[in-house]
Amino acid sequence: MDAKVRDLINEQIRKEFYSAYLYLDFANYYDEVGLDGFANWYRIQAQEERDHALLFYDYLHNNNQTVTFGAIEQPTWERGDNMTPLKKALEHEEYVTSLINGIYAAAYEVRDFRTMQVLDWFVKEQGEEEKNASDMITKMELFGGDSKGLYMLNSELKTRVYSAPSLVL
Repeated sequence: MDAKVRDLINEQIRKEFYSAYLYLDFANYYDEVGLDGFANWYRIQAQEERDHALLFYDYLHNNNQTVTFGAIEQPTWERGDNMTPLKKALEHEEYVTSLINGIYAAAYEVRDFRTMQVLDWFVKEQGEEEKNASDMITKMELFGGDSKGLYMLNSELKTRVYSAPSLVL
């Protein structure tokens, strides 16, 4: 495996763990304001991000590459209203998409087709992540200003359950 590709994947592992940490912080915010459904949604989102990190971890190990761990930064975001974490989540998912695209471009440059094939799953996943984040904003805009609507939306988000990703490396 090309060293640049390996290093970018190692960096992505750290970024995925940061994403999990960020989403746990969003869950923490929602728990504090009494929106347990939103908190549940983001706790599950944190689990997904952790598993994305582990998929990259497994991929490197399965290809006899060294995994290195850097420090995970503390999430920093300006707390505001209940919409703030939702907008920050969309912004963050767009950033993660740019990181995945950067790894893909590096793999393409060195004709690392195996890595590109694995990254195809992540490219598709990022499309889903961005759509989910955007849909959350839309729902909050539609229903969040009304206490009954917010209650219903919170109740809907409380029903989300975790489903581990299925990707064969």
